[in-house]
Amino acid sequence: MASPKTLEIVKATVPVLEEHGTAITTVFYQNMFKEHPELLDIFNETNQKLGRQQTALATTVLAAAKHLENLAILLPQVTQISHKHRALQILPEHYPIVGKHLLGAIKEVLGEAANDDIIDAWTEAYDEIAGVFIQLEEDMYEQAMWEGFVPFKVVAKSAAAKDIAAFTVVPVNDNSETSQNIDLSKLNLAAGQYITVKTDPEDSDHVALRHYSLYSTNTDKGIQFAVRRDNRDGHYGLVSNHLHDEVEVGDIILLSAPAGDFALTEDLVQQNNIPLVLMSAGVGVTPILSMLEAQVTANPERPIIWVYACQNQEHHAFDTEVNKLLESAANVEKHIFYFDSGQILDEAWLATLPEPADIYVCGSMPFMESMIDGLMKLDHGVDNVHYEPFGPKMSLELS
Repeated sequence: MASPKTLEIVKATVPVLEEHGTAITTVFYQNMFKEHPELLDIFNETNQKLGRQQTALATTVLAAAKHLENLAILLPQVTQISHKHRALQILPEHYPIVGKHLLGAIKEVLGEAANDDIIDAWTEAYDEIAGVFIQLEEDMYEQAMWEGFVPFKVVAKSAAAKDIAAFTVVPVNDNSETSQNIDLSKLNLAAGQYITVKTDPEDSDHVALRHYSLYSTNTDKGIQFAVRRDNRDGHYGLVSNHLHDEVEVGDIILLSAPAGDFALTEDLVQQNNIPLVLMSAGVGVTPILSMLEAQVTANPERPIIWVYACQNQEHHAFDTEVNKLLESAANVEKHIFYFDSGQILDEAWLATLPEPADIYVCGSMPFMESMIDGLMKLDHGVDNVHYEPFGPKMSLELS
């Protein structure tokens, strides 16, 4: 545990971090990538451009400063981030690099205000925080279903909606010395998890990694995930466009093992007395669909409220698959919202949900912010609202 002096100094810097946190993390990323351009192969360039990564890191640093004497209180958030780190193959040797440039950014932004005592205190604090991540991620690496990124062959590709492609892949088990010979039948996938795809698009100077949710935990045909073409608001999704336009049946892609703690586990599907609310927007339906599958397969008697929002009917993803699963459930409500038709999923509608309810939500950051805010105002407890935004998770707070 950090020394009393360090705790005192770090906590005293909280107001400064609240004021300058994003400026510090912006300088941090700029300097780190300048000295270590190879790390651009790990970090999401889109999140950098939109400022999401900077905001997420600033939020994480601020939370750590506030709770340095009891970091265990941040275990849920740390676990979420650690799953991402393991999926991206962030290793212990990366942490000293991050520490060097984070401390350097604090010094650069705060100038003379960042005296030796402050830098020394934050050095000790960072080492403790990094140690928590490293230990947690070590366990995740040991439990991963396979090591690193391994080759998978695309055996099916189809349109789940106008801008969403569904992929099915199987491991390339070539019996070579480096092959891990993955047995699909022995994979224990959890509803809500994601895989991470490693690509080398022609339009980029760097390798690009992206997380994509599994839409089914059934591995009879292979591992199944979905990708939305990300071309909205003038943005060009580097990896999503590559997967849509360049990757076809028969091609080989690299995947790291499934990860994530946004999951409807086997014990949770048995909660008959608490309605299950599955709420999503757009491609956010992907992990929610896998949860619906898990629920109706293991316990079709539980009340289910299915809520889905998208632009219009041609953007409605996995409609056939959802309807088939809902037909297997004994007690179902289904609610569809098409934005183009003026159908708005807002706080007034959220007020119609039962309480208590076990609520799982997934979608874009604006959708998530709106839904989480509405549910919290309606006194749905933090323990009953589970979410997976498409972006750095620490930038979306429940409190």
